[in-house]
Amino acid sequence: MSSAALVEGVVAGDPRAVARAISLLEGDDPSADDLMRGIFRRTGRAYVIGVTGPPGAGKSTMVDRLVRAIRGDAGWPEVRDGEGPRVGVLAVDPTSPFTGGAVLGDRLRLQSHAGDDRVFIRSMATRGQLGGLARATGDAALVLDAAGCDVVVIETVGVGQDEVDIVGAADVSVVTLVPGTGDDVQALKAGIMEIGDIFVVNKADRDGADRLAAAIEAMLGLHDYEPGEWRPPVLRTVATRGSGIPDLLQAIHAFRTASPADHPLRGEAGSSRAERERRRSEARLRDILGRRFWAHLESVRLGPGELASIVAAVAAREVDPYTAASDLLARSVRPSAAP
Repeated sequence: MSSAALVEGVVAGDPRAVARAISLLEGDDPSADDLMRGIFRRTGRAYVIGVTGPPGAGKSTMVDRLVRAIRGDAGWPEVRDGEGPRVGVLAVDPTSPFTGGAVLGDRLRLQSHAGDDRVFIRSMATRGQLGGLARATGDAALVLDAAGCDVVVIETVGVGQDEVDIVGAADVSVVTLVPGTGDDVQALKAGIMEIGDIFVVNKADRDGADRLAAAIEAMLGLHDYEPGEWRPPVLRTVATRGSGIPDLLQAIHAFRTASPADHPLRGEAGSSRAERERRRSEARLRDILGRRFWAHLESVRLGPGELASIVAAVAAREVDPYTAASDLLARSVRPSAAP
């Protein structure tokens, strides 16, 4: 399929074209550049919800219930075609050491939406990427946006307190914690506490749920909120029963209402939606430039095996990495020899 035909299929919302486009992004296919050029101006309308938290917090079950609630929400704003919200789900999973694909690629907990043609679900393997997301997650969200999704839900792989890439990919970050696994201690650590726009204590029927919620509230209480700033709510859910999911959807609506384009929210992580989009654009640009710099350096400026030799010299302490990096940078900007 040509790039033009693929762009046309994505914009038309063809699930096969969307799946093909995301596969190209995951595989770093050179034709993905033309794809993204073709769809970029058609993006920017989907609302991106990030759901993150440690392993075992029940994120997949929560996303399943949340998608069901969004699909049944007749009041979701800015629906494009008037037939109810169209939802895309990107579920980031660990990478299989055997196939390189997503370990939980079948997404068993999301199969209840298999018959809904207005829900698109895709698993993405981390492939060694740190931060809770796959490298192509941001671009995949743009594909779903261009395909007509009104809402994109990104579920991160299980994360620790410093894996916070979701804040750069989502318009609202939902941090999911669970009692009885030490999360009452995790909640008091920096990083994951700083990215939450909404905190959810899932499996709230377990012992320790009240203690965990109190710990989160105490941590939030250390912040001196200015008038008009968003103060993250702390909700309780039992996702397996759907308990508390309407409250979560209501909180997402409230956050969206409280965060118009230039309204300040909460510190660095809770800035306006426009500021988040600027940070997201900068991060994407830096990522593209970084990857293209290395591709140019290895394919144009260095001979076969030369980078490996430089790495070996650094490992042998024959040259320090700062000098090696400076030399490589100088070589990357040096004019090419005349033919």
